[in-house]
Amino acid sequence: MARGGFIAGRFGEFPVRWNVGSIGQGLQDQIARISRSPFGPSEEEVRANLAGEASADAALTLHESELAEGIDIGTPEVPRDLTAAAFFDVDNTMVQGASIVHFARGLAARKYFRTSDLMDVAWKQVKFRVTGKENSTDMATGREKALAFIAGRPTAELAVLGEEIYDEIIADKIWPGTRALAQMHLDAGQQVWLVTATPVELAQVIAKRLGLTGALGTVAESVDGKFTGRLVGDVLHGLGKAHAVRALAIREGLNLKRCTAYSDSHNDVPMLSLVGTSVAINPDSDLREVARNRGWEIRDFRTGRKAAKIGVPTALALGAAGGAVAAAVTHRKNH
Repeated sequence: MARGGFIAGRFGEFPVRWNVGSIGQGLQDQIARISRSPFGPSEEEVRANLAGEASADAALTLHESELAEGIDIGTPEVPRDLTAAAFFDVDNTMVQGASIVHFARGLAARKYFRTSDLMDVAWKQVKFRVTGKENSTDMATGREKALAFIAGRPTAELAVLGEEIYDEIIADKIWPGTRALAQMHLDAGQQVWLVTATPVELAQVIAKRLGLTGALGTVAESVDGKFTGRLVGDVLHGLGKAHAVRALAIREGLNLKRCTAYSDSHNDVPMLSLVGTSVAINPDSDLREVARNRGWEIRDFRTGRKAAKIGVPTALALGAAGGAVAAAVTHRKNH
């Protein structure tokens, strides 16, 4: 199956055509071919684009699967606002700390990891909690270990483990303030999506437990229901998140100017810059500076400061209320 599109390269938009059915070396050959062009995108940009496209496809497939199973997602009695949505980063935005580390703890308790692996992951969590920043080297190391763990395992196994570990560890680490913001969008009839570097199967578990629409996450390649040990593109990070949000918006008919994005990390500036309303949640120092320069909302739930106690930012509340009113009017006209 072929799919066309554009990637932002060094000299503007660069047209690409993916054979999305390719896996393994066939996919690597496509990436190399596209990135060889002197006027086209770099290999990093190509991988980010592919990761975003794959994430949007996987997110919608999982969402549609749950709808088909009759799983209650969101608040269906609320009139839908069809062109607006909210996108939430997960680590240190929706969840205290790094979600993949919490999942690793649960896997270690089930003897899926060696003690030395867990200590390495724990050290990375300490650095993340102290600095509030993601480290590309740490991410690459974590990716290699994660892929080694899942290679050959059934895809369904990861989701089952994710549900158990969420209930044991992650449920108590949700930021109440961020969860309230997500609920505000749901109450306005808007879709609410998580956007994270965590594997999409695990991210979907968090979204389902919180009653959100779904999750955009890193996609690991699978064949016949088992993981191959390779990623589709790359970890969903930085530019990849922006590509995923854009791809999902196209598929769902969303108006990005009416959408809202939330994150704690300066690495997510591409995603935050893509939407009409951007909010820095528990921001690292670099994102805090960007937010101040661009006039973005800042919410810090890590402290007792007055701003953190305000449940819903005024501008966001007005926007959500406006969307709800518009949806209600449409609902009445259709009935």
